[in-house]
Amino acid sequence: MKSICFYFQVHQPFRLKQYKVFDIGKSTDYFDDTLNAKIMQKVAKKCYLPTNNLMLNLIKKHKGKFKIAYSITGTALDQFEKYAPDVLQSFIELSKTGCVEFLSETYYHSLSFLFSKKEFKEQVELHKKKIKELFNQTPKIFRNTELIYNNELAHHIENMGYDGILAEGADHVLGWRSPNINYKAKTTENLKLLLKNYKLSDDIAFRFSNKGWKDHPLTTEKFVSWVHKTEGKTINLFMDYETFGEHQWEDTGIFNFMKHLPDELFKKHIKFRTPSETAKDLPIAELDVHVPMSWADVERDLSAWLGNEMQNASIKELYAIENAVKKSNDKKIIEDWRKLTTSDHFYYMCTKWFSDGDVHKYFNPYDTPYDSYISFMNVLNDLVIRITKKQDKHIITEKPSLLIQN
Repeated sequence: MKSICFYFQVHQPFRLKQYKVFDIGKSTDYFDDTLNAKIMQKVAKKCYLPTNNLMLNLIKKHKGKFKIAYSITGTALDQFEKYAPDVLQSFIELSKTGCVEFLSETYYHSLSFLFSKKEFKEQVELHKKKIKELFNQTPKIFRNTELIYNNELAHHIENMGYDGILAEGADHVLGWRSPNINYKAKTTENLKLLLKNYKLSDDIAFRFSNKGWKDHPLTTEKFVSWVHKTEGKTINLFMDYETFGEHQWEDTGIFNFMKHLPDELFKKHIKFRTPSETAKDLPIAELDVHVPMSWADVERDLSAWLGNEMQNASIKELYAIENAVKKSNDKKIIEDWRKLTTSDHFYYMCTKWFSDGDVHKYFNPYDTPYDSYISFMNVLNDLVIRITKKQDKHIITEKPSLLIQN
């Protein structure tokens, strides 16, 4: 029997203030609480609360046959607790149904695997602990930030005890092969690789309200007919949760589409499975991915975060002070540094505006990528000053240098 595996990414970063050079050494108030609260409450009203209510109703209606999965970043969970506790409670209610699986990822939605395996492992453990604390689940499936994946990551994830990992079903990797089967990740003994069917996922996430799209409007009947005709055992539909109500507004009919989707799928004898259930299938083949891929932009590579000099310089400087940050033993310094590892900060520095421009502008608080870079580096300079003062206090001789001169 064919199945659907629905996975949703839930993430909000701690956005920085417009931190000026004159603030360095004078203010450690880096994050824009007013803006973050405003955005969280806006998305909670438009997306999180109504969509969670819809998902809960679908689970109850279909008596356990409707199943979904979430990966919720630590930064989103922290902001739920701070700005929208009703949203957090609604996710807790979903967790109690037994039809919702929560996945692992880096707590701060970071690119740490590419720059610090030690920090990567620490963030994954922090996230796992938070998921257990809030939802009483110990995740067995891993989802890396932005679906960034390669063989090396798979090897690490299997050694950390996971059964499976999600990745993008990118054409340049798959070639003629299908994303609708399980693969074994190369360099592993038995780690299952679950690949996103990007065409069917993006039909919902990106094309749903596009009136210029040849298949607009997308009805449940039309979509289910495509799923039914698609070869393969499991169709992995991976997308941002903000698809519902935020990327695709309520008046597009997105909620009505989702409301009726399970009924139409069941008519075709297509069931729902969680990623853990899907990972129990035997792999059909092995997939070899040397160069890291992601789910971002048309290239499906790392260029959205590491595609220009500003991005590469800022992230290298960030990880260059990791040891000094941790030696400070200052919880606030460590937390602030980790909030800076969130991938969004580097996404805002992206200069790839062409066809992907609207994506990169989503909730971007800066007018230009350069403005993002300057604020980030100013904050990093101040963080170095705080570390240096801490080192002086404890008579530690190792001192990080200031990162840029303003």
